[in-house]
Amino acid sequence: MPFYQSPQDISAFDAKFEAQKIAFAPISFQVARCLLKFGILEQIDAAGKSGCLLEDIQHSTQLSEYAVSVLLDMGLSMRLVWHKDERYRLDKIGFFLLHDDMAKVNLNFVHDVCYQGVYELEASLVEGKPKGLKVFGDWETIYPTLSELPEQVKQSWFEFDHYYSDHAFGQLLPLIFKNQPKHIVDVGGNTGKWALACTGYNSDVNITIMDLPGQLKVALKNAKDKNVADRIQGYECNLLDESQAFCREGDLYWMSQFLDCFSKPQILSILKRTAQSMTTRSELCILETYWDRQPFEAGAYCVNATSIYFTAMANGDSRMYHSKDMLSLISQAGLYVDEDIDDIGLGHTLLRCKLKPS
Repeated sequence: MPFYQSPQDISAFDAKFEAQKIAFAPISFQVARCLLKFGILEQIDAAGKSGCLLEDIQHSTQLSEYAVSVLLDMGLSMRLVWHKDERYRLDKIGFFLLHDDMAKVNLNFVHDVCYQGVYELEASLVEGKPKGLKVFGDWETIYPTLSELPEQVKQSWFEFDHYYSDHAFGQLLPLIFKNQPKHIVDVGGNTGKWALACTGYNSDVNITIMDLPGQLKVALKNAKDKNVADRIQGYECNLLDESQAFCREGDLYWMSQFLDCFSKPQILSILKRTAQSMTTRSELCILETYWDRQPFEAGAYCVNATSIYFTAMANGDSRMYHSKDMLSLISQAGLYVDEDIDDIGLGHTLLRCKLKPS
């Protein structure tokens, strides 16, 4: 996509205004969140064209006149609402902030998971470690401790993770099962949502989920609750421990929104060990969101912003990659891309890989 390949066509006056928006961005974010949290945007939306008086909003929220007025004044500057004849009405940006599922999921993820910790971005960049993670605990990375995060943080993390993957499932399942795999190895299977989707789609397939003990415990419980425990097995594995062997001879190895959780050397190690576990009949399917493959600039913006979560909160050295970086690592691991499919779900790309001929 041709994003960011030429200077932006914007006047110096407007560019200066955009710079001020960046300077006050943390304040804007919290104002938007509070306008949602206190139901102010919802009330204004419900009033429609007639709009709301400030005292109406004050009465319904039980906030002071001062509290409501400072939020709405900033809401005007953010173009969330507009004001005429003493009445507030919802503007387009406010409408989408209120009604767009993606905006809601992203906002909750940033507030609950990232907001406090991103203050440590500078230190994270210098040290190559997720220094912001200390707001939740004394951990090296977020992954082994997902089940130990505070409940609201954990909820927002999984809603963010699942929102993007779930939108792709409908398109993916026919693609994944076109070669009729009998044994799928779900590498980094997390809560088992993909494994459950596969067993629901195909009555013959068996799934092995490779993951850390905490994630496997959740995934296998979910499989039991859905009465498919006989077809979903766990394979406990620290994927960063190069001494640990991978599950061997799967028909299809599946990595969804997984490799972006690792640095380039770690990805290469994981891909090499996957290749060593494959047969000539096996295939590896990689699903990722690459910023250069997004159909719209809004998607590229969200993907690049997510990289900062990895830097400050997750592990300090992974990111959302450019597709060329991933294609290079796949080749170095002894694999080749047999099929390359863009525009799946909300900007995902599916790479079907096979072993290079010896």
